[in-house]
Amino acid sequence: MRTEQVDVLVIGAGPAGSVAASIIHQAGYKVKVVEKLKFPRFVIGESLLPRCMEALEEAKFIDAISAKGFQQKFGAKFVKNDLVCDFTFKEQHTPGWQWTWQVTRADFDKTLADTVESMGVPVSYETTVTDIRFNGSDSVTTVEDKDGNISQIEARFIVDGSGYGRVIPKLFNLEKNSNLQPRKALFAHTVDKRRSMADEPNRITAVVHKKGTWIWIIPFSTGVTSLGFVSDPSFFEEFPGTDEEKYRAMLESEPYTRERFRDVELVFEPRILQSWSATTDKFYGDGYVLTGNVTEFLDPIFSSGVTLACVSSQTAAKLVIKKLKGEAVDWEKEYMEPTMQGVNTFRSYVMAWYEGTLDTIFFSKDPDPEIKGKICSVLAGYVWDTSNPFVTNHDTALKRLARTIELTEKLKSSSTIEE
Repeated sequence: MRTEQVDVLVIGAGPAGSVAASIIHQAGYKVKVVEKLKFPRFVIGESLLPRCMEALEEAKFIDAISAKGFQQKFGAKFVKNDLVCDFTFKEQHTPGWQWTWQVTRADFDKTLADTVESMGVPVSYETTVTDIRFNGSDSVTTVEDKDGNISQIEARFIVDGSGYGRVIPKLFNLEKNSNLQPRKALFAHTVDKRRSMADEPNRITAVVHKKGTWIWIIPFSTGVTSLGFVSDPSFFEEFPGTDEEKYRAMLESEPYTRERFRDVELVFEPRILQSWSATTDKFYGDGYVLTGNVTEFLDPIFSSGVTLACVSSQTAAKLVIKKLKGEAVDWEKEYMEPTMQGVNTFRSYVMAWYEGTLDTIFFSKDPDPEIKGKICSVLAGYVWDTSNPFVTNHDTALKRLARTIELTEKLKSSSTIEE
């Protein structure tokens, strides 16, 4: 059996794996990437956040991504009936990047992986991890390629960025359910011929269809727009017929999408994604670290997936380098805690979105610009900025603000009636 020796084995060639592979390779270590699928391959998570740009920059991916001409993204817009809340990243409280991209992930992910290969890191596609054996932090990983050839990779450390594949959690029975309610998405790419500049292609739009149900609208630079419904699975049972018939009926049922997307041409048949929320108790172990969706994927709202993937891999890569240099690493304090800080902050916002708390805040009549800037920082992905009370107090600040807004608007309404 053929055996290969490397310093670090990276499982997965998506954003998490590519960021980690690049940073570790730049430090002078021998890295190999194995990827189960053939690239390019379809995946959602098409709207990035400014915070991930810092990781992409450190991984030296910015020039290659820029050359692809993806749609630049400068903010996020939320719509409910006739109400609009528009966030521009220039308003954010936290210093940092004020723009990012909206991307077709098949092209984006392949760009990152190709760039890693051009640096001299081998990437083996259509290669499945079938077994991992650890001896302390050293490991022997057995892989099988598409032709059935079996080989082994000896590594001093493993970075698992396998996304939904969740290789190490599945091999070692580490998976557990997320505390988020199971949800389902029905989505497609559409030929958006009725798009105009008024529709602001430089931002994602999230439309509140009804409580607990929303629509993503993500315009790409090609004229194609990603369009999806997210809700409790029971919502989709209200519409009869095939997935396409359901999808078109849903578009017709929402005033915001009815005219623009009536009889719209679909690039592919509507697809379903569901049961995406899963996690594990620990994001590290002796000889490995989990990054990106392998740690936890929350929900499509707020586009947290790629940012958590890039930032967790950026952090993990630096700690792996530190470990390989023989320095002590406190994985709990230096990796688990900051990763959970980001995950839990986004989780609070996801839950507040579905509970309707953010409706009260986003669509308030007289928003405070300073507070809006702090919330904008979270929506830009700066969920590690502890100078922001809407990060440090993410579990209570939103509910407290919503109650204040409701009381203030109630008092104003009463005062107007009395006058």
